[in-house]
Amino acid sequence: MKRVILLLSIAFFLALGSEAQESTVLDGVYVKENTPSRKVIPYIHLREADVMWSKRIWRRIDLRKKMNQVLYFPVGFEAKQGRKNLFAIIKEALLEEGTLTGYDPGSPAAPDDMFRKPLTTDEIRDILLRKKEVNEYDEDGEIVGSKTIEEEVNSQEIKFYEMKEDWFFERERSVMDVRIIGLKPVREYENEAGEPALEDLFWIYFPEARYVFANNEVYNRKNDAERRTYEDVFWKRQFESTIIKESNVYDRQINEYKTGIDALLEAERIKDEIFRFEHDMWSF
Repeated sequence: MKRVILLLSIAFFLALGSEAQESTVLDGVYVKENTPSRKVIPYIHLREADVMWSKRIWRRIDLRKKMNQVLYFPVGFEAKQGRKNLFAIIKEALLEEGTLTGYDPGSPAAPDDMFRKPLTTDEIRDILLRKKEVNEYDEDGEIVGSKTIEEEVNSQEIKFYEMKEDWFFERERSVMDVRIIGLKPVREYENEAGEPALEDLFWIYFPEARYVFANNEVYNRKNDAERRTYEDVFWKRQFESTIIKESNVYDRQINEYKTGIDALLEAERIKDEIFRFEHDMWSF
């Protein structure tokens, strides 16, 4: 009995020593304290009476564009050099930390971006799992049957984010301002015909996500000592996007009435309209 207690004691102290050794290893020249303790800058209180003009805009962020690659890399769900990609952060907050809520995006025929149906953790897991039929082969390479396997959606498949935001002119401060309302990851995959297809996963409410984004770093190409956070990227508008919809009487996207270069020109027209409104306010 004494021998057993002695062995357990040795194992306990070895485990303590191993943990102590890991905790004393510093990967760098200083302890990073800024990002983990960052707080969200609160929005300025806004009254309905102070909003003279507003316009709701929907945008698409293409992660394949150079400026947006800080949101896509590093690929995978594991942290690399103290960083994770945006989808890994969102997934961890939804499934592990419980600090974010996902909302049903509706169907392609009836999309829903009003945050009306919160999704449970199990429903989010089901969304991120895909059933796939694969063939089974014998020793001669002949197909002998098929089976269904489950594959988890990986971060490399998230090629786009759609964003809903409100632009408004506030007369109390005499400024044009913008607030992001929601963010939706969009998955790109091959359908049964082998063609590229897109799938809306879920919406997240951006004011809630700010508290998660503020404590996660984004790569800074020019200075490793001045890492930004995901909150900084969205707050400072350090991303490239294309307008895909504005509020309109038909509630339709640009691609429903414009195609090709005409759709891009329409997106630019909407952006210029917002700019001209602010400019004209100072010309009266």
